[in-house]
Amino acid sequence: MNRHYNGLKTTLLFGAIWALFLGLGAVIQGGRFIWLFALLGVASTAYTYWNSDKLAIRAMRAYPVTREQQPQMYAIVEELSEKAGQPMPRLYVSPTASPNAFATGRNPQNAAVCCTEGILHLLDKRELRGVLGHELMHVYNRDILTGSVAAGIAGIITSVAQMSLFMGGRQRGGNPILLLAMALLAPLAASVIQLAISRTREYDADQTGAELTQDPLALASALRKLEAGTQRAPLAPEPRVQSAAHMMIASPFRAKDVSSMFATHPPMGERIQRLERMADGRQPGIERY
Repeated sequence: MNRHYNGLKTTLLFGAIWALFLGLGAVIQGGRFIWLFALLGVASTAYTYWNSDKLAIRAMRAYPVTREQQPQMYAIVEELSEKAGQPMPRLYVSPTASPNAFATGRNPQNAAVCCTEGILHLLDKRELRGVLGHELMHVYNRDILTGSVAAGIAGIITSVAQMSLFMGGRQRGGNPILLLAMALLAPLAASVIQLAISRTREYDADQTGAELTQDPLALASALRKLEAGTQRAPLAPEPRVQSAAHMMIASPFRAKDVSSMFATHPPMGERIQRLERMADGRQPGIERY
């Protein structure tokens, strides 16, 4: 059993963000338009989920690669996909020196794995295998669906909250103070919950990825290098990159540019410690080897 109950945490966080969504709808026009907000949320989520691979690949300006172009990356993904009994995803490389990787796609049949040129130069074969195992498990765990739903709901909450500020003056029978409070605080709360979901899924991908590779220390070593590498060569926190940042194995931004509350990833030190406990047999999930 997963000692950290990441699945339960994700469920509870989803419950919180849906409660926030329904609460916002209830205070606007007495809840008469909540069905419309729900439909908008579903439509937004469906579009993001269905096109997640194209959107992320385009954001990082990645190009497809073949076995001949990236033999080591191809061989590792082919081996791990076969071991997991899943289809081989499409492979891409992003032309950036910042070391990172991400996986995207609505299901294993429509998945893509992308590495930056920086990570391919930084990691050795064993470390790269640990990273790619982590990324493949994001797909197999359906984390792209989870992240798309969370982002879609958070986005529509923000849109509805902004709209409610304009509607507030014409609303009858409502509490204007409550409406103003919800309009201002709901987007902030939605963003915090969305990012908490993202951090929880990273812990899960670390654990299940280490189980797939049977080598948690390889991923721990890779994370140490990535922590230093992304600080030496960070990406600018522009909208294009921010849209894909939550999918990456390490935050691509300088630590000082992102507060802990709004971080897309859990602390790197905690992730490394959990992997080391797995290797020592002190955390369920893998036998000591």
